[in-house]
Amino acid sequence: MTNSVEQILPPRNPIAIVRLDDLSAALEISRALLEGGITRLEFTLTNTEANKAITEVRHEFGDRLVVGAGTILDAEQAQASIEAGAQFLVTPALLPDVIAVARERQVPIACGAYTTTEILTAWRLGAHLVKVFPASAGGPGYIKDVRGPLPNIPLVPTGGGNVNTCGAFLASGSYTVAIGSQLVSKDIAHTKDWAGLTALARQYVQACS
Repeated sequence: MTNSVEQILPPRNPIAIVRLDDLSAALEISRALLEGGITRLEFTLTNTEANKAITEVRHEFGDRLVVGAGTILDAEQAQASIEAGAQFLVTPALLPDVIAVARERQVPIACGAYTTTEILTAWRLGAHLVKVFPASAGGPGYIKDVRGPLPNIPLVPTGGGNVNTCGAFLASGSYTVAIGSQLVSKDIAHTKDWAGLTALARQYVQACS
């Protein structure tokens, strides 16, 4: 793990996943998360406006936020997100071509994997972090078991984590955690409850401290 990766995606610093059908409030969501102490967020390419949101958020908040692109499925998407300003990439599965782009462009990547074979393969291919997805399938116990034979691979459990389990994931040896709809929910975005989002972000930061 290089210093640059640790600076961009620090240990125990939760990553907020923004997976929404409507990203028109991307700036407001980002501001609410920042005010709650979350400084790393990921916009997923399941929304075609994700790269636009990344550009806007980077321009608005500068170095106060680190913004990445998630659900990257191929090299072309990886290149486009980097050009839009993504500071890190996240895949849902083991995708060697995306790892290659990230390494070439010197952008940290959390590559998706689940089994020990996939996790080790992602690491050997050059992934900086390995996103264990879906983490809800095995829970913190699975992370602890994987780290037995693979103690040096930094794991980021994703999928199913919440404010009550993120501490257990970290105690199991996880590098950090990534939180999706349990934090940035469609309901909060629809009602524009930015104060509520800030309060929830604070809970996650405290739980991960």
